Amino acid sequence: MDTKLLYDVNLILFYGITFGILIMTIVYTLIRYIYSKEIFYISYCFMQIFSLIYILTYSNLFEISLWVQDVSVVIASISAILFAVTFYEGKFLPKITNYKELIINTILLNVVILTAFYHYMLFEYIPYTIIYAILFISIIFNLKQGFKPTLIYVIGWSILCIFLFVFDFKNYYIQSGYFDIVLSVFAIEAILFTISVSYKYNDLKNRNKNFEQMVLHQSKFVKSGEMIANITHQFRQPLNNISYILINLKKRFENKNLDEIYFDKKVEQAKQQVIFLSKTISDFTEFYTSSKEKETFMVKDAVDNAITILSADLKKHNISSKINFKTYEDIKVFGVKSELSQVIFSLVSNSIDVLKNIKNPKINVTITSSSAEVIITLLDNGGGIKSKNLRKVFEAYFSTKEQGNGLGLYLCKMIIEEGFLGKISVENQKEGACFSLLIEKAI
Repeated sequence: MDTKLLYDVNLILFYGITFGILIMTIVYTLIRYIYSKEIFYISYCFMQIFSLIYILTYSNLFEISLWVQDVSVVIASISAILFAVTFYEGKFLPKITNYKELIINTILLNVVILTAFYHYMLFEYIPYTIIYAILFISIIFNLKQGFKPTLIYVIGWSILCIFLFVFDFKNYYIQSGYFDIVLSVFAIEAILFTISVSYKYNDLKNRNKNFEQMVLHQSKFVKSGEMIANITHQFRQPLNNISYILINLKKRFENKNLDEIYFDKKVEQAKQQVIFLSKTISDFTEFYTSSKEKETFMVKDAVDNAITILSADLKKHNISSKINFKTYEDIKVFGVKSELSQVIFSLVSNSIDVLKNIKNPKINVTITSSSAEVIITLLDNGGGIKSKNLRKVFEAYFSTKEQGNGLGLYLCKMIIEEGFLGKISVENQKEGACFSLLIEKAI
């Protein structure tokens, strides 16, 4: 009697552990879905919810009708198919170009079917067998790809199945009177899934990071036509000045009125114009430089770089722009200078778009600092941003412009938060919108 009582207590405890593992998996996948919006998380979550209902019915610890168990298996199986398909990597159907490939793939498919059948015979739970079979196909039909998340999942189950088959563990398990092996499979499944999905999450994170870097680089070329027009406009005046200098020198020379003082003066003027042209080209080239190693650089250089490129556009629309330093001008931060220039450029460009039809338009860029941070604020008098849009301006693909792609401010946020580990914010002031960048000061 005592032995049976102990067995019942241990059984209840074992069920309790299984329930706990399932509940933890459900909560984990639900949270992951909320943050990532990946379908395979929510589908797996639904599968585990109905697996929990199934095991509750299966345990006979509660008075639940058997039809609930059948319905739970059906819904769990459907959810398992959705999960496996969304988690699947590679191509469902392999390319077959000759008889040799046809024979090999047929043999491999038979291996999957037989292994999946044995998986079901062992664990007697079809949803997990469905996942195992589909993901096994993902591996064998895409052998060269080496998908780590799926590989871990499939190899984990395969090793377990082979071990149980070789040692005839299931019969021994049953004959020894241990708890039903079906209970164990839920814990094993949760462990394998957690390990696999952690790899999947890191893989998705890396892909997303690479995509953002690509978008960041491409975004620099979105306004390339406009920027080239700005550069052309900026070149026109210095080139005209150099032309007038040469004409004046020629006239003086022809009239034999060219003295050394006048000659040196005109050469210096031409030299200054050439320096201006050279700086404009350097700023333009640096702005388009691909991502490189981080370094300590002066904030003033990054701000001047962006304003230089946009100066023609500012003049074209009669926009007054001022850069005010309320801290020492050689203050420095750590990061990629061209990326900070990209942020300033995007913010000033947005202000220019707003200020085109504003009377007495102006943009003020102010640089201040605290003991630990550099604060860059950009304030215009364009009337500000609608209150309902203030929280959305940094979201990807949100735009109030008819032809906007909604990536400008999103990329600004990404650069400041990830590239500089800083913060970006916006608020409406009396005259217009004020953007603030907070970046850690370089030592």
